[in-house]
Amino acid sequence: MHATWFGVTDIGLYVLGVVFIVLLPGPNSLYVLSVAAQRGVRSGYVGAVGVFIGDSVLMLLTAAGMASVLREFAALFVVVKIAGAAYLAWLGLAMLRGARRRWRTADAPLPPPSQVDAAHPFGKALLISLLNPKAIIFYLSFFVQFVDPAYAHPALSFLVLAAIVQFFSAIYLSTLIFAGSGLASAFRRHRRVAAGLSGAVGTLFMAFSVKLATASV
Repeated sequence: MHATWFGVTDIGLYVLGVVFIVLLPGPNSLYVLSVAAQRGVRSGYVGAVGVFIGDSVLMLLTAAGMASVLREFAALFVVVKIAGAAYLAWLGLAMLRGARRRWRTADAPLPPPSQVDAAHPFGKALLISLLNPKAIIFYLSFFVQFVDPAYAHPALSFLVLAAIVQFFSAIYLSTLIFAGSGLASAFRRHRRVAAGLSGAVGTLFMAFSVKLATASV
């Protein structure tokens, strides 16, 4: 039996997973990085606020839905756990395949730097976050394995988990904003490092999928 903190189990393992996940480049972080590189720190933070709000909406929707499931439908919770484990395994395999491709092509000529439409960064970053259908599925599959279904207030557990994600996301996006184009160029040059990070996160997702599938309710 694991000790819980506001119904959150294995909080140390969760934080480790969040750090790896946040470090993995995604559409939100890459957009903020591009905006900061093109238009400066202020515009980068405007975009980051859009990301925070969009992600918060998705996590609140996830928390509200899963809290209801935990309270009312124990059998459905098991189904959600299995589906979440399958999704994490699929995501991990996809990352491992992508990392292998990037590693094998690391010596190829560098592609030109990507440019984005940096006008109205708040609205565009918000839409990028909200129009990502995989986000809720990911939050659902990741959050659920760290919530004690016997805890009386599961919504609070999900909110704690969401706050931890946003804390590390804020640190990471701030780093990207201030690093700007220099960090973007470094990511492009050191593609084996990027491939190794992607492979590590893919392996972590596979481990999480096993943990979720074998955990008792």
